[in-house]
Amino acid sequence: MRAATSSESPLLRVGFVLARRFTLSAFANFIDVLRLAADEGDRSRPIRCTWRVIAPSSDPVRSSCGIAVSPEERLGDPSRFDYIVVVGGLIDEIERLNPDYTLFLHRAAQMGVPLIGVCTGAFILHRAGLMDGYRCCVSWFHHNDFLEQFEGLHPVSDRIFVVDRDRLTCSGGASSAHLAAFLVDRHIGKAAAQKSLHIMIIDTAMAADEPQPGLPLELKTDDPLVRRALLILQQNMDAPLTVSQIAARLQVSRRKLERHFGSSLGVAPSEAFLLVRLSQVRLLLSRSDRTISQIAAETGFCDASHLIRVFRDRTGVTPETWRQTVPAPALS
Repeated sequence: MRAATSSESPLLRVGFVLARRFTLSAFANFIDVLRLAADEGDRSRPIRCTWRVIAPSSDPVRSSCGIAVSPEERLGDPSRFDYIVVVGGLIDEIERLNPDYTLFLHRAAQMGVPLIGVCTGAFILHRAGLMDGYRCCVSWFHHNDFLEQFEGLHPVSDRIFVVDRDRLTCSGGASSAHLAAFLVDRHIGKAAAQKSLHIMIIDTAMAADEPQPGLPLELKTDDPLVRRALLILQQNMDAPLTVSQIAARLQVSRRKLERHFGSSLGVAPSEAFLLVRLSQVRLLLSRSDRTISQIAAETGFCDASHLIRVFRDRTGVTPETWRQTVPAPALS
């Protein structure tokens, strides 16, 4: 696709709506892909694409980490953008969205401007009544929060982003960069998208159907105690806690924790914890060049020999053999 020059209209125009306590990294990743694709090198001039933070007033919007971003334009006419991106953040702030934003988003939808929900932006779009009949992507971390708040909707939490006609949603974090690269590829070209990601030290663009690095499907459960136990494990992957230690953190007996795992998942906590760690091992094998020793250290195995032995017992092959069988990642 031919690039726009400084005298031509940009090929991609994006407006950003930031919810209170929005996730800064999700916003920054999206923005950086756009600005690196907008110009030659990393000069960041908004030539091929433009981006603006819009709001009802000029008051700064504070992110979940405390850093504030000042809007550049009032909401105005949605049709001046090719996409409007809603960047969410903390769950508790969703209901406090300024009603002017909701009116603006409805006006954008009526005018046919595609809407994008980043992080919990999908929650915001659905609460505004703008996701009915659409599939949407949410983080595995918030999957059950979404179900509890929005009855009857079935979010996708095993993909990094979802494109459903004029609604695009992603799980936040690094997936924001991949969704932005998808838009750059669509409007400016594959070379520009790849250039942005490479400068950001992201090897290649990930396709929408790439899995999120969440829990294995066989460990999905509605049991809040089991979910909390698995979350504690994920947060301490490099130095995994024992079943007794996790039970103590949850202020329950080990026996009670084992009963909950048995009734909700049909396995003991120790087996579930091993499945989580092996799932992370497979993810690292398929998406990185880390050595087996490095992967072992990151996933709580004693050393490379320990990981190789456990992995071979479970899969029938060594980690390196398994890695060689994984298909090359998609380029778009």
